[in-house]
Amino acid sequence: MAHTAAKTPVRPQPRAKGQETAARVRSAALRRFATSGYAAVSMREIAADVGVRPGALYNHFPTKQDILKDLMLTHMAELLAAWDKASVEEKMDPLERFVRFHIRYHLERADEVFISYMELRNLEPQNFELVEVERRRYEAILTKILERGSELGRYAVDDAKVATRAIIAMLTGIPAWYREGGHLSEKDIEDLYLKLVRKAVAPGQDTSQRETG
Repeated sequence: MAHTAAKTPVRPQPRAKGQETAARVRSAALRRFATSGYAAVSMREIAADVGVRPGALYNHFPTKQDILKDLMLTHMAELLAAWDKASVEEKMDPLERFVRFHIRYHLERADEVFISYMELRNLEPQNFELVEVERRRYEAILTKILERGSELGRYAVDDAKVATRAIIAMLTGIPAWYREGGHLSEKDIEDLYLKLVRKAVAPGQDTSQRETG
């Protein structure tokens, strides 16, 4: 009778285990930063949440600032990737596509949104520049939509970059107040904000030269 060799349990590889720990650090820091604010959180608290000694964190993130930078850059990378992969209904107006995508994506990631916008002030200058490059890449998507729409007479904006920042600021503020289960559904929010955005860029009579009463 042939003897079958006993199977040796597969142990996690050091690299895979390290990646898992780093992911747990990100998750714990995300919750802490969103709840208490970056400045009030210590590496010791993050380590306690992960279940490791504080010194172990430094194998993955030398400083708390590195964690914050990583969270923000990851958020932007995933946002841009999601835009590229998003399905598009045939003949949907590009502006509607952007508005609905932005609202849906950000409502599902309230903590990431809060940190990515409210904690920009706590980034060191070199890290701020890195994050700002990615933010500008995302803003450029809407700016091009507005510029092209204006050329076609579909929209009317005096400065597409300024309009872009105003629209994104308005849409990004939704997760701060919206709560699931209220009298407005996510679809209702999308529709209402889409109307607001369309009115803001709708071609019409220029009121800048109107006389005041």
